Amino acid sequence: MTDTSEATPTPIGRRTVLIATGAAAASLAVTAAAPEAPTAEAAGTAPVAAAAVCTLTKEMTEGPYYLDGQLVRADISEDKTGIPLELTLTVVDDDTCAPLNSALVEIWHCDALGEYSGFVGNNGHNEPDNGTFLRGGVLTGPDGVAEITTVYPGWYRGRCVHIHVKVHTDVTLTADGSFTGGQELHTGQLFFDETTTTRVAALATYAANTVPRTTLAQDGIYDDGGAASGLLTLTALGTSPSAGYAGALTLGVESS
Repeated sequence: MTDTSEATPTPIGRRTVLIATGAAAASLAVTAAAPEAPTAEAAGTAPVAAAAVCTLTKEMTEGPYYLDGQLVRADISEDKTGIPLELTLTVVDDDTCAPLNSALVEIWHCDALGEYSGFVGNNGHNEPDNGTFLRGGVLTGPDGVAEITTVYPGWYRGRCVHIHVKVHTDVTLTADGSFTGGQELHTGQLFFDETTTTRVAALATYAANTVPRTTLAQDGIYDDGGAASGLLTLTALGTSPSAGYAGALTLGVESS
């Protein structure tokens, strides 16, 4: 599906990926095991956080800024300025609520100036472009949880603040810190409530983005469907917006 509300980017070739760090590096060249079909007993013992929401999360457009072969890493922020955003995304089977183990959750989004790595300049700003910033993902654990650290996104012309997300199973981690193969179960977007975004947009780092901001209500992709359409539950990490936020959502996907 084509996202006509996003600017058409100038394509670039597959980027050179970096070596994964931390726990991901210890798992290089390991094939992520596909989760077994959940039984009734497994569904009954699913963690409370996973079972709290058990609806199919709406599929949404991939948009024009996806790059394959993203890094497998828990922190995708690199050196980008912006307030912290700590994401906790729980992947469950929408039929049984059973958590999906070893599913790769990958995300990508623009920086505070509305620029995507690999396509810098499309939102009218000049900055270094290494082709990797604010891109990557991690494997879920047995509880279906993927934790990713990034920065609160900015915005670009015609779109509200959002993050793109994909969920894959059966991927193979590679020696260069990326992944190959697997089955794509879900493509969607994560959204932010307007009250929080308005506070963030007033901070100097984000106010430097002079492109007019599209609100959640004005966006042509978000359908006001709440959590089922990707609306994050946000929790402040401190007493001021500059301290950042934690964002949580349960992604219900069709695993079979």
